[in-house]
Amino acid sequence: MLTLKKRKPRRKSEPRRPHAVSKLTRVLGWCVHAYTGLGLVCAALIVALLAEGGANAFRWSFLLMAIATIIDSTDGTLARKVKIKEAVPSFDGRRLDDIIDFLTYTFLPLFLIYRAQILPAGWEPALILPLYASAYGFCQVQAKTDDGYFLGFPSLWNVVAFYLYALPISPWAALGIITLLAVLTFVPTRHLYPSMPGRLNLWTTILGIPWTFLMAWILWRLPQTTARTLDAGTLNLTWVSLFYPAYYLGVSWWISLRYWVRKATAHRRAETSPTEESAAMR
Repeated sequence: MLTLKKRKPRRKSEPRRPHAVSKLTRVLGWCVHAYTGLGLVCAALIVALLAEGGANAFRWSFLLMAIATIIDSTDGTLARKVKIKEAVPSFDGRRLDDIIDFLTYTFLPLFLIYRAQILPAGWEPALILPLYASAYGFCQVQAKTDDGYFLGFPSLWNVVAFYLYALPISPWAALGIITLLAVLTFVPTRHLYPSMPGRLNLWTTILGIPWTFLMAWILWRLPQTTARTLDAGTLNLTWVSLFYPAYYLGVSWWISLRYWVRKATAHRRAETSPTEESAAMR
């Protein structure tokens, strides 16, 4: 006699257990975080140098800012290689990265501008404007857009400080440049993000290679003991090196203008199309 087997009740889908992470992967994850944390070491050394002051201290401060930038440019690739969120899920490396970036890209470059007395005497409190602007930029939910751009001036105050220090720019012109860039942080312009895919980003990376070598040479030639006066040849190279910031800002503003025009055109079409449809139905 045949008997029917009772069906077992269907179990509710259980949540998947987290993938087991090997000890090696976990160690590598912490090594990447430690590598990111080297930016804090650079920041601490810069503070000590700026407290000391003087041409040689400023020169070494710029060198440490450059090292911090290299760390910031490479730690993301390492984090993706080891799948950092799976390797160390309890630690937010992006938050650590933001803290270090605010120090090395904003706070310390602005402090150097103050210590080097680049602005007109008595106008040092104006540095609060770029400080607040950068804090606003860092805290935006969409500081980086979904289509791969920085939104607003991307707080590259280390580069700004370097040029204001190396070039014979008057204190009032320096104040104007800082104020303009601080205001542009609040303007939703799209700025290139070189590590993202895209033809313009590729060209930005390619052009950035000779610019990096130029900046390294200029940094090496910065005076160590006297006032911040470059020799004629190095000064000319510094002016030439401005091709890259000019390219970066020019292309970014062109992209922003094109984006705004397309958005305005699409908005006008959306407004006129219902009117045209209703007129056709009459």
